[in-house]
Amino acid sequence: MIVILGATGATGSALLARLVALGAPCRALTRTPDRLRDTLAEMSCTQVEVRHVDATDPASLRAAFAGGTQLFLTMTNSPAQIELESRAITIAADSGIEHIVKLSAPTASPDSSVAVARWHHAIEEVLRGTGVPHTLLRPYAFMQKLSHLAPAVAAQDVIVGAMGDTACNYIDCRDIGDVAAEAFTRPEIAGHTYTLTGARTFNYPELAALLSALLDRHIRYIDVPPAAFRQTNIERAGMPDWLADHIMEIQQLAVTHPEQPTDTVARILGRAPRTMESFLTEHLDIFRPKLRGRS
Repeated sequence: MIVILGATGATGSALLARLVALGAPCRALTRTPDRLRDTLAEMSCTQVEVRHVDATDPASLRAAFAGGTQLFLTMTNSPAQIELESRAITIAADSGIEHIVKLSAPTASPDSSVAVARWHHAIEEVLRGTGVPHTLLRPYAFMQKLSHLAPAVAAQDVIVGAMGDTACNYIDCRDIGDVAAEAFTRPEIAGHTYTLTGARTFNYPELAALLSALLDRHIRYIDVPPAAFRQTNIERAGMPDWLADHIMEIQQLAVTHPEQPTDTVARILGRAPRTMESFLTEHLDIFRPKLRGRS
């Protein structure tokens, strides 16, 4: 039984969809089980066991992990991440989980300039200390996160960032889910650390040009100083300080440490990763101006 902690998140839901397609027995854990059951019912999916879980409650985790053999561990980044994921790992080990696939960060290390990457390193150390066999997935930026650009593109035809023409790796969460499914169902894939990217990098001017072509209107990129970018995200986007810091840190890391794509997804899946062009085409409506009703 594969247990998915974070089954309604971007990567967890992608993994769940892939495991359903493979017919693999799985248990989906979520804080909103009724909503997930409704979604699965609409898909006529009856093979998934859905359970409520509260990651802050050890008893809830123990009940959710009971009888499971493998665990997918992903949680939303937050200052509580080390505490929450470490607790889940310890309880999973005590519950007899035999293999954990953890979603981590590509620069996870104790001296990373990105705080979230340092958090992931600390969690990885806890995982290693349990002795439970594990697989680490270290994906770069999710294409799905590009939705945060949509309001400014839709309303003002602009993308704002602090990276100049620095190129970044992006990956579709569905490719991450597909790789995770392979780690759970192919023993020869498990037990390693994988850095996951799409097939090519993109910088913001290139994304603006691609969106311009797809939307048939001019989208421009506005580059601002890192400190101003951070403050804008706090004041205008309402981000907490730690998240604004994180976005600024990962953008500046890309500037100081140029990113290159890997062929890991293609090697594991036997196909090319999903492309940025296909992803944006699929989600193009979120970048269009919202129609206002008549007064």
